[in-house]
Amino acid sequence: MLAVAQAKILVIESYHQSFAWDQSYIQGIEEVLNEHYQLSYFEMDTKRLPPAEHANRAELAWQHYLSIQPDLVILGDDNALKYLGRRFAETTVPVVYLGVNNNPRHYHVHQRFNITGVLERPLIKRSITIIQQISQLQLKRILVLSDNSTTSQYILSDVFNHRTQQLISGVEVELRLINDWRTWQQTVLNAKAEGFDAIAFILYQSLTDEAQRNVDSEQVISWSVSHTPLAPYGFWDFAVGPNKTIGGLVMVGYEQGKIAAEMAHTILSTGAVPRTLGPITAEKGRYLFSRSQLKHYNISLPENIQNKADFVE
Repeated sequence: MLAVAQAKILVIESYHQSFAWDQSYIQGIEEVLNEHYQLSYFEMDTKRLPPAEHANRAELAWQHYLSIQPDLVILGDDNALKYLGRRFAETTVPVVYLGVNNNPRHYHVHQRFNITGVLERPLIKRSITIIQQISQLQLKRILVLSDNSTTSQYILSDVFNHRTQQLISGVEVELRLINDWRTWQQTVLNAKAEGFDAIAFILYQSLTDEAQRNVDSEQVISWSVSHTPLAPYGFWDFAVGPNKTIGGLVMVGYEQGKIAAEMAHTILSTGAVPRTLGPITAEKGRYLFSRSQLKHYNISLPENIQNKADFVE
């Protein structure tokens, strides 16, 4: 069996380390593994790079894996598993994925003895119910905006059943997937005039401008919140803050990283076969809010939510 102190773990990120989601799950990984393992990272950067470059980034990630020969690999999010899962399935190296929305069967890793991981199931419908509960208005229609990334496509197909309009907890919810920054801006500005009572943002890291350059995600959310005439809500922890959304019941990357790291530790310290450990669905959400945004929109949280909530400031 490997000496735990000598084991090398490679984390291949679908995205990049300046992305708050990656920072959050890496925190969870490092809290569990930093003391006894050698951690290294490769960023595929598929949020900011165009899809035509994703396969090449995956090839570079694979070559990096071959060069360092880690004892275990952690794959962060769908694109890493999508492009590399089949390759790793043909090896014996233990692999743990995290943040995966799609069915692992689609990535040819289902029931592979050396692969397991943590599934991410966005809490969109439950979050809509919470928005309805905390809003000071009687909500009839909510506009939900997202980019057109891999995760967003999963949400459209599996959470919304390919229907962009549906009734959730008595509220008419419309989902729009947009990749163009100018179209996104116009949609935000027109939302109230179109009859929506609130607006919520899922993902926005893959938007591009007229020159097909990626628009900085912090710029996107800051602009969107400052220009919308509606109360803005979020579904992920990175979208909550004083210049961001009010918050809500959100997904937290930290939990994904922590669970994946605990699985990795079990595999390396006990010799457990990865397939016997999962996959695990991490469904635990977190009530997270911005105090300044709650005050700005004159929202008082119900006591049952207030008592369980965390605040970013």
